[in-house]
Amino acid sequence: MANTEASLKEAMSSIEGTTGVALVDYTSGMALGTLGGGKDFNLEVAAAGNTDVIRAKLRTMEHLGIKEEIEDILITLGTQYHLIRLLKTRGSNGLFLYLVLDASRANLAMARHQLKKIEAELEV
Repeated sequence: MANTEASLKEAMSSIEGTTGVALVDYTSGMALGTLGGGKDFNLEVAAAGNTDVIRAKLRTMEHLGIKEEIEDILITLGTQYHLIRLLKTRGSNGLFLYLVLDASRANLAMARHQLKKIEAELEV
């Protein structure tokens, strides 16, 4: 099992094209840990903003009567991919991993696969 810091480092080093990663509590909007980002991309602000994305999608699913769980939410921009993975492992209720990828270097299928592996090893 890996702790938050080790899991964030694993994401940065093992997922091609990663420029930032965060573990976020979407009930509060607080980032429990971040790695990467920079002066031009504040991961704390992005983490808080993406909690609204998750809450909106969960409300919409409830209104539509959809009983399934969200695995990933993908946002594609011109030069970036933003991947949000809601955690399902024990003790991780209300948490998500947020990954920012350089679209020119990233492979989305591999990023999703690796993020799922990191989730399975994460102990919160």
